[in-house]
Amino acid sequence: MSAVLKEYPRQDNDAVEGLKVEYLQALRLVERLHRLLLDVIKDEFDRLGQSELNSVQALLLYNIGTSELTAGELRTRGYYLGSNVSYNLKKLVDMGYIHHKRSDTDRRSVRISLTERGRDACDVVTELYERQLKSLETVGEVNERDTRALNLSLMRLERFWSDQIRYRL
Repeated sequence: MSAVLKEYPRQDNDAVEGLKVEYLQALRLVERLHRLLLDVIKDEFDRLGQSELNSVQALLLYNIGTSELTAGELRTRGYYLGSNVSYNLKKLVDMGYIHHKRSDTDRRSVRISLTERGRDACDVVTELYERQLKSLETVGEVNERDTRALNLSLMRLERFWSDQIRYRL
């Protein structure tokens, strides 16, 4: 038992409280940023007069891109909720944004890819991101070094949360 105490030294209360404040703020920012991203995407489609597509569906099309994959692979890749993906994929097929066909190897599995219309919607998101990149540093005051540090922190947080689930910590 004393070995465990030596491995994990106690932190002083000020350090713990400071970490708590920063961690909780980071959680709120992650949630808020995701919602804002969806709002930015929706606003872009509304501006172009393409309001039948919601922002979650547009982001789904962007994440499919040029790939042909299954709904399960899309869930794994994008960390979407299962029922959310299934519902949106069905809507996207019905609206003509996605092709779907049974897999040749596993008839239970359905492979999806973008139609021409889906590729056009994907291009809208790509062009939006490209436009934002042009002003990210000058207007947003976010440079490559900032983004690299942010990505490193987010990847560490992702690994931490994954380990919490995987190892039931």
